[in-house]
Amino acid sequence: MAAKPKLHYTKGRGKMESIRWLLAAAGVEFEEEFIETKEDLEKLRNDGVLLFQQVPMVEIDGMKMVQTRAILNYIAAKYNLYGKDLKERAWIDMYVEGTTDLMGMIMYLPFQPADTKEKNLALIIERATTRYFPVYEKALKDHGQDYLVGNKLSWADVHLLEAILMAEECKADVLSAFPLLQAFKGRISNIPTIKKFLQPGSQRKPPTDEKFVAVVRKIFNF
Repeated sequence: MAAKPKLHYTKGRGKMESIRWLLAAAGVEFEEEFIETKEDLEKLRNDGVLLFQQVPMVEIDGMKMVQTRAILNYIAAKYNLYGKDLKERAWIDMYVEGTTDLMGMIMYLPFQPADTKEKNLALIIERATTRYFPVYEKALKDHGQDYLVGNKLSWADVHLLEAILMAEECKADVLSAFPLLQAFKGRISNIPTIKKFLQPGSQRKPPTDEKFVAVVRKIFNF
């Protein structure tokens, strides 16, 4: 039996969370080795297992993979969540890049100075509701299927659900003008592997709080 993938990262969301989501959606069990101190990170660096001295790092299929996008690409392709041909893959990539941009804004919000947080939060809501979510609403309408690409679950759907839930943590009714996305959220949340990941006690990580921000600053020296 193949070893479970092992994820090396801090005990929070960050760039690893989308990797956790994708593995969970694919029904893949994984282990986590948390980086809790600066010394833990230095040890990984000194052991030569971080190609560019950075995490996330995932041990999978005999490889020590780094670079978030490369890891996600590999998992999506390995578990048949990356479309049936190049054209579908291109659409998945475009949709994923869009949600990555939105999630990046949300991810960095807790690390910003207090006096700019309110302004940046307003910008996130504005971008979500005028730039990003209208694209996915239209895609679902035009495509006429339950999923964004083809007629089966793909990485694009998993990523969009993650982005929706993150945006709702910023503003609970952020989907109020998007009925198709509301229905999409309900459908994708009820896929058994994803439903399991959304239950309390799963390996999904909570929103970043001030305590965790302090830990991250200490580990990564910023």
